[in-house]
Amino acid sequence: MKLFVGLDVPLAKTALCALTEHGKIVMEVEVASEPEPLIRNLRSLEGTLEAIGLEAGPLSQWLHRAMTEAGMPAVLMETRQVKGALKAMPIKTDRRDAEGIARLLHLGWFRPVHCKSVSSQELRAILAARKAIQGNMIALEMSLRGLLRNFGLKVGTILRGRFEARIRELVEGNTMLETASHPMLRVRSALRQEFAGLRSWSGRWPPKTLCACA
Repeated sequence: MKLFVGLDVPLAKTALCALTEHGKIVMEVEVASEPEPLIRNLRSLEGTLEAIGLEAGPLSQWLHRAMTEAGMPAVLMETRQVKGALKAMPIKTDRRDAEGIARLLHLGWFRPVHCKSVSSQELRAILAARKAIQGNMIALEMSLRGLLRNFGLKVGTILRGRFEARIRELVEGNTMLETASHPMLRVRSALRQEFAGLRSWSGRWPPKTLCACA
């Protein structure tokens, strides 16, 4: 007996639905979103696992990798296509979504997507961290520019390496502005240092950039 299994994978609990080749449900269960309980439940099924489907996503890639390493026919399914198909269901629950995924597998109405390798996911994590740090650094710079602009103090177009000195020059002698800006400059300096470390680690050295104009 061939079996088609759909998994709906929220953060805490995964809904599992298994269908026979004739479309009959033989198992519906919720298990922790961890490889071990999922694999244990899948191995308890009587029949041949034809396909195990999950929507593509960060947690799904981790589970997909574990099931594949366990010798199971896991399939990552294109997210927009799955969401479009499940949208037609009158009642939306994790259990119904898992059943819908299983039926898409059974009918062959899905598009498989590639599961990224561990190394490419690790590199993506580094790049995402760099982007987050850079975004917060730029946000601090813009906040400082806006803060000083209220007092008619314009930073102007300046190299990032000169930004802190320019801010200190503008607020010098104004105790309140020094109190407001100096902690922000210290945080920016820490972010800049961490950003430089990640940039060095990834071996990418972009040229110096100008800060946005005030």
